[in-house]
Amino acid sequence: MRCADERRRMGWGARRLVAALMLAAALAPAAVLAQTDAQNGGAQSKGPVEITYLALDAPRPRPSTDLTPPPKDLGLAGARLALADNATTGRFTGQEFKLDEALGADAAAVTAAFKARLAAGARNFVTDLPPPLLLALADLPEAKGATLIDATSTDDALRGADCRRNVLHTLPSRAMLADALMQYLVVKNWRHIMLVQGKEPADALYAAAIRHAAKKFQVGIVADKPWSFNPAAQQSDTGHFQVNTEVSNLTQGISYDVLVVADEADNFGDQLGYRSFLPRPVAGTQGLTPSAWSPMFDEMGSRQLQLRFLALAKRMMTDRDYGAWLAVRAFGEAATRTASADPAAMAAFLHGPDFTVAGYKGPPFSIRPWDGQLRQPVLLADDRSLVSISPQPGFLHQFYETDTLGTDKPETTCHMS
Repeated sequence: MRCADERRRMGWGARRLVAALMLAAALAPAAVLAQTDAQNGGAQSKGPVEITYLALDAPRPRPSTDLTPPPKDLGLAGARLALADNATTGRFTGQEFKLDEALGADAAAVTAAFKARLAAGARNFVTDLPPPLLLALADLPEAKGATLIDATSTDDALRGADCRRNVLHTLPSRAMLADALMQYLVVKNWRHIMLVQGKEPADALYAAAIRHAAKKFQVGIVADKPWSFNPAAQQSDTGHFQVNTEVSNLTQGISYDVLVVADEADNFGDQLGYRSFLPRPVAGTQGLTPSAWSPMFDEMGSRQLQLRFLALAKRMMTDRDYGAWLAVRAFGEAATRTASADPAAMAAFLHGPDFTVAGYKGPPFSIRPWDGQLRQPVLLADDRSLVSISPQPGFLHQFYETDTLGTDKPETTCHMS
């Protein structure tokens, strides 16, 4: 399997080949369905394929400098687009798909909605939930036969010690994001970084992933410092002077190639660029950012997905939208390839070796059997351009190149029952 950068260098001939393969992949489900129907005497499970989108619809923390309200349909818009995509395939295969949108204002409301759906027979769930709530629902006795596809969390523990057999994950984990960034720094021979970590718990988790990835790929962390400056201070008169002084003092006297920031809440990371004592690029949660999706990505047929999403949601697709889109599409693929609306048959296929789903980032994605993580490349982009795609050239794996990102099977702490 060639990595993404190598595919781009292969020219238009390779692009035509990829387009042909994508067309074949799109037509394959109908062929598989026809073959399965023939083997079963034309019979298939009746009824629509029902998918429940389960989300905690609570206000999320926002930085004080963010004056643009977040979209109200983050994540959900991706699920709605995937439903339309599933329906397109369903017109050829004779299958119907339905999306039940269950949004709760708090954990109690989400739990009640989940139990009500389970009691009514629902078993296919796409979730947009914080990890503790997701685990609490997955561990309910009545959820044993359900499949929960986590569409929005990057939490490594959910793929590790806190993994569950009935939970799968579509977004790259923090470990995958950090590995993608470190691979690129190694390729550029930028092997000395300074790490700046924010105050939030998520910032500590992101920083931990960066430290692990740096050790894994032999990138030296020459300085590891916390950010203590009050972000509200920049709103005062001459606040930008204070921020300039703070960043310059923080980075003075340190020799490094890249300033890596861990600021998932967007409290300060955007203030580091152009203000460091040495002229150095910023990467991590801001600057050059590893992510599942980017509005700047327009290769490998992704422009088609970008435009369809824009037409539906009237905005650009985010990581959360992409994760939800992949989750609903995964259920759609499982239903199509099994020619069944039976949740048990779909779950078995999702966990099996034959499952794949097209993600517009190269070859189809599959699921790692040891932790339920969807394999995929990781984009490296800033606000204006796509910079690269990891895995990088030269980072090889005996089975899947994408398994050079994140936790490989020999390293996993996940032990699914």
